[in-house]
Amino acid sequence: MKSYDVLIIGSGLAGMSLALRLAATNKVALLTKNELLDAASAWAQGGIAAVLGDDDSPENHVRDTHIAGAGLCNDDAVRFVVENGRRAVEWLVEQGVPFTRAEGAPGSEAELHLTREGGHSHRRIVHAADATGRAVQKTLAQQLKSHPNVEVLEHHIAVDLITAHKLDMDHSGEIANRCHGAYVHNNLTGRVSTLGAKFTVLATGGTGKAYLYTSNPDVATGDGLAMGWRAGCRVANMEFIQFHPTCLYHPAAKSYLITEAVRGEGGHLKIPATGERFMLHHDERAELAARDIVARAIDFEMKKRGIDFVHLDISFKSPAFLKEHFPNIYQKCLSLGIDITTDPIPVVPAAHYTCGGLVVDLNGRTDVDGLYAIGEVSCTGLHGANRLASNSLLECLVFSEAVEKDMRAQILVDGPLLPDWDESRVSNADEEVIISHNWDELRRFMWNYVGIVRTDKRLARALHRIEMLKVEIHEYYANFRISNDLIELRNLLQTAELIVRCAIARKESRGLHFSLDYPDTAVVAKDTVLTP
Repeated sequence: MKSYDVLIIGSGLAGMSLALRLAATNKVALLTKNELLDAASAWAQGGIAAVLGDDDSPENHVRDTHIAGAGLCNDDAVRFVVENGRRAVEWLVEQGVPFTRAEGAPGSEAELHLTREGGHSHRRIVHAADATGRAVQKTLAQQLKSHPNVEVLEHHIAVDLITAHKLDMDHSGEIANRCHGAYVHNNLTGRVSTLGAKFTVLATGGTGKAYLYTSNPDVATGDGLAMGWRAGCRVANMEFIQFHPTCLYHPAAKSYLITEAVRGEGGHLKIPATGERFMLHHDERAELAARDIVARAIDFEMKKRGIDFVHLDISFKSPAFLKEHFPNIYQKCLSLGIDITTDPIPVVPAAHYTCGGLVVDLNGRTDVDGLYAIGEVSCTGLHGANRLASNSLLECLVFSEAVEKDMRAQILVDGPLLPDWDESRVSNADEEVIISHNWDELRRFMWNYVGIVRTDKRLARALHRIEMLKVEIHEYYANFRISNDLIELRNLLQTAELIVRCAIARKESRGLHFSLDYPDTAVVAKDTVLTP
C-alpha cells in the first residue's frame, strides 16, 4: 500500500490544475489511463470563456449561460464560475500558457485575442489558435512532470474507490462513509495496487465512448461517474448529453472535432447537393445558435434528405485568415484531401459533453466524505440542460481552486491500513471476444435509442439491453482477472444506465434532451437526481 495526501484520478485540465495548486505543500498522485496528455481537455480547440473585454460584463456571461442551460442552471454556481473567470485566466497566463494575442499587443492579459462562439453575446473566448486545450495541457504537464511532490502514474486505471462502507468500518452506524483511496490497475503489468489518500479527487471526464460517434478520446468511458455512484454518490441530469454539431466526417478521421469557432468566425452550414444554407429555417441566430439547436437541425436535415453529412463552409474567408486562426484544422483537412480555403468541410454531429454528473457543492464535495469531483465528471449546476461553449474549461479551473481552498481548511490524520486487492479466486480469461462484442453493441444501441432525439420505446429498449449486458459483464468481472477493457466496459454500462434512467424520468423536452413523446417544456424546471 502506498499513501498520499491527495489522489487525483484523471489528467485533464481539472486534475492537472488541482495537482499543480496543491503540489507546494502536499504529496500528490496524479493517475492517468494512458499518457499524461491523453485527456479530453487536450482535444479542446475553442478556448476558455471569461469576461475580459471592455464591452462585456459578468451579467452578460451569466445571462448567456442561463439561456443556453434552458432554465435549469443553478444561479449560484453560474455566478461563482463567471465571477472567478478573470482570475482563472490570469492564473494560466502566470503558468506560461501561450494564448493568442491581439494583433500588435504586448504581453498583458488585457491584450489577449478574444473570439466568439455559438450562444455567446460577446467576444470572450481566450484561445491558443485552434488548439487551446493542447497548449494549456502541455504547459501544465511540463511543470507537473518535474515537480518533486507530484507522482504521475501513467498507464494506470482506477478499479474502484475504497470507502468506509466497503471496509465495514461503520457497522455501528455512527461513522460517516468516507473515501480512503482507490484500487488501481497497472495496464502495463496487470497488477492491482492499493493507493491510500487523505483526499481523493475524481477528475475523469465524461462518457462519450458510450456512443458510436463521439468527439471524445478513447479514455472517456465514464469511470469516475460509475465509481462515484458505486461509492454512494448521487448523480444528476445525466440525460443531457451534448452532441457537438460538427465533427469531421471522413473514414480516415476518427473523432476529429471542427471547433465551434469556425461558425463563430462566420462559417455556413449547407446542404451538400445544393449548397443551400438551412440554419435560418431552424433558429433566427442561424449558425450562432446554441449547440443543441444546431445539432438537432443537422440531424433533422440529414434524416429528412437521407444524407450522411452536411457541409460547413468558411472558404469565403482569406487563406491567410484561415491558416492563422485554424492551423490545425487546416492541416488535418488538407491531409485528407480537403482544402478549407476552397472546399467545404463534411461534418456530422457526435457525442461531445456530459452536462450532468456526480452532485457536488461549490467546494467540489460529493456525498462521500473526503471525495471530490471536478470537471466534466461533476454536476455543479453550471451547465443546466445544455453547456454554453467554452464554459467547461473555465469550470475546471474555478473548481480546482475551490477544491484546493477547501482541502487546505481541513486538518486530517492518516487513514486506516487498507486491505490488498484479492484476486485469489479468479482465473485468466479464456476469451475476450465478449468484451469487444458487448462494447460495440452498447455504443450502437446508445446511438440509435438514446441519441439526439428520443422516445419512451427507444429508452425502454436501451434499458432492457443494458440489464442483459450487466449480467454478462458482472459474471465476467467476478470470475476472471480484470483488464483495462473490462474495467472500462463495466463503467460504461453503469454510466449508460444512469443516462437512460435520467432520460426516462424527464417527461418533457428541455435543452439537450428532446423527446418525441413529450415535445413541450415543463413550466417548472427541475433537476433529475438519482440516489444509489
